[in-house]
Amino acid sequence: MGMVNPATDKYQTCIDACTKCAQACLECATMCLSEADVSARKTCISSLNECACLCKEAASFMSMDAKHAMEVCKLCGTMCMECAQECGMFKDQHCKKCAEECNACANECKTMSK
Repeated sequence: MGMVNPATDKYQTCIDACTKCAQACLECATMCLSEADVSARKTCISSLNECACLCKEAASFMSMDAKHAMEVCKLCGTMCMECAQECGMFKDQHCKKCAEECNACANECKTMSK
């Protein structure tokens, strides 16, 4: 499962979820910027950007089998839950899909950080 290091196999499902969530957040943020009510989405867009950054870092920490990977994963799960709530306030399809990806990532991160 790990690309070159079998020691990261234990993280692979979570790495994949974090990577997918980061992509969803960046795509959603870009789409939110084109919505007519963009000013109402400022908090959501900020949350999307923060979530994408943290998901990428969590994936990096797990890929390195870093000492504090689980702590980063736990924070990532919290951020993903918050982002899902923000996206959930909007009814467009891209926000709904992003909220689903954020919730899935939050669940994976919670599983990893136990």
